[in-house]
Amino acid sequence: MAATNTEDPKVRLDKWLWAARFYKTRALAKEAIEGGKVHYNSQRTKPGKIVETGAKVSLRLGWQEKIVVVDDISDRRRGAPEAQKLYHETDDSVKKREDLAWQRKTMQAAQLPPARRPSKKDRRDIQRFRDQNGL
Repeated sequence: MAATNTEDPKVRLDKWLWAARFYKTRALAKEAIEGGKVHYNSQRTKPGKIVETGAKVSLRLGWQEKIVVVDDISDRRRGAPEAQKLYHETDDSVKKREDLAWQRKTMQAAQLPPARRPSKKDRRDIQRFRDQNGL
């Protein structure tokens, strides 16, 4: 008797990432895996790796790095609420992402532009300062 797909679904990693809505296309998911931006159980892998429940997948998406645990397996791309049921993010990952976001925000706030353009006197003072300090 043949096994049904509901008992033991075999889904490639690139297809699962696409179905879980981490990437818009399977080609982008494959490119990210091959580029080393996706690790399966803390190891680099290939796009054809078969996904298992309970596995840890770490993803780098732009500035963010997420570590998710596979809860369910699907090869179909559905709406975002259903896709979020395929995985859950670890608590450490959430805390780390929030800390990094806070650091980026504070760095941007520290580099605010001046309230107005420098006057002629201000420009002379700036130039004098640069000349004295060898800048």
